[in-house]
Amino acid sequence: MNQPAIRLAVLDMAGTTVQDGGQVPDAFAAALASYGVHVTAGEITRVRGASKRQAIRELLQARGVRVDLCDEVYAVFREDLERRYADTARAIPHAVETMAGLRASGIRVALNTGFDRPTTAALLNALGWTGVADAVVCGDDVSEGRPAAAMILKCMEVTGITDPSHVANVGDTVLDLRAGYRAGVRFNIGVLSGAHGRAALEAEPHTHLIESVAALPSIVGPI
Repeated sequence: MNQPAIRLAVLDMAGTTVQDGGQVPDAFAAALASYGVHVTAGEITRVRGASKRQAIRELLQARGVRVDLCDEVYAVFREDLERRYADTARAIPHAVETMAGLRASGIRVALNTGFDRPTTAALLNALGWTGVADAVVCGDDVSEGRPAAAMILKCMEVTGITDPSHVANVGDTVLDLRAGYRAGVRFNIGVLSGAHGRAALEAEPHTHLIESVAALPSIVGPI
């Protein structure tokens, strides 16, 4: 029996379709430092892929800092990140062409991200990405961020896809892969262009590891 065709590609943003120039961890570190909380690069890397508000909460808890500061720290983080992205946001090479080719071949494309809607809108604007995807799902669109499957399931809902065996999930963090596994997608694909390296991604449930999203057509079919 033939395998069902992929009908939806769910793509993460920062590190997967958007170049990771260190803007996110730098903004995390700066926002926390402004409240006297100094975290290591390793601590930030461990929460990459999560809802950004959730990540800040976890970092505050890990240092025994009042979690009721989370919203304040998050506001500082978001303002700083949007300023950084306004000047430095760049697409992963061939990401835009890949998304366009997938859509032209009949595969829907959904972007999903741990950013909230205002930050995502600012990033899309900085990239000039108007209409590049069929759907954009943000961390504040669902009740649970990664590693829960909620964002992938929301992408499916918005694009009218009901069967996860018709879905490819693509991301650069261990939480992306855990979310894809929980969603039961057919292809759960890690990319080596972002936050987590090969060793970290290999240790997680996955079907493929690729250098970048530009290699996605070789997995889901010609475009």
